[in-house]
Amino acid sequence: MIRLDRIAREPLATVPYEWAFVNGVFSRRAGQSLVRAYPHDNFKTVRGYDHEKGYEYEARALVHMNSSSPSCPEGLSEAWRMLADDLLSPGYRAAMTRLTGRDLTAAPMEAYVCHYGPGAWLGPHVDLKDKIVTHVFYFNTTWNTADGGCLNILRSPDMSDIFADIAPIVGNSSVLIRSDTSWHSVSRVANGCRSSRRSLNVIFYRAGAVSTMWPPGEKASLHRYAPPEGAD
Repeated sequence: MIRLDRIAREPLATVPYEWAFVNGVFSRRAGQSLVRAYPHDNFKTVRGYDHEKGYEYEARALVHMNSSSPSCPEGLSEAWRMLADDLLSPGYRAAMTRLTGRDLTAAPMEAYVCHYGPGAWLGPHVDLKDKIVTHVFYFNTTWNTADGGCLNILRSPDMSDIFADIAPIVGNSSVLIRSDTSWHSVSRVANGCRSSRRSLNVIFYRAGAVSTMWPPGEKASLHRYAPPEGAD
């Protein structure tokens, strides 16, 4: 499903920190299959403030940390199970290692999908120190940037200090290497937006890290994501 050659040959930007925009990561056919079957099951609401950022969105595990198979595969289409298999493959790790210059061969990895509905956002932050690299894929066929929902590459903690923004269009992806200056955010999705902003976060961690999204022993209340009335 993933065009690994697009990842492996993409140059890494160094301003305002190390990051990359990688587009064309899916063929047209693969992208359409993933958009049509974007998951709606087994989501939890993620909301709060962690002393660095405010946030609100819906998340579903695709691959739990250190797992060798997809989470809740019965709720996934064949295309999404194939995508999860790609993320678990040595080839994906090799491509990401080549792009980032970090050895991700044995790094703990987790992946989860998100719906950002109207009013959802993610405030400016640099990611936890346990994170090495985050790769974000997007799954909206079209998107009006006036509706928010874009990944903002920031020069500072100021949400208006935008260096670049990335629309959540299928085939686009962004790679962020964690540092003390890797500020980024997701702009608030406008009230009345007719679609959720849909993304997949793949995170590589340092050895011994524990997932903060899905902490061991957590008993999260899971539900089916229901789009706002009138949404696509």
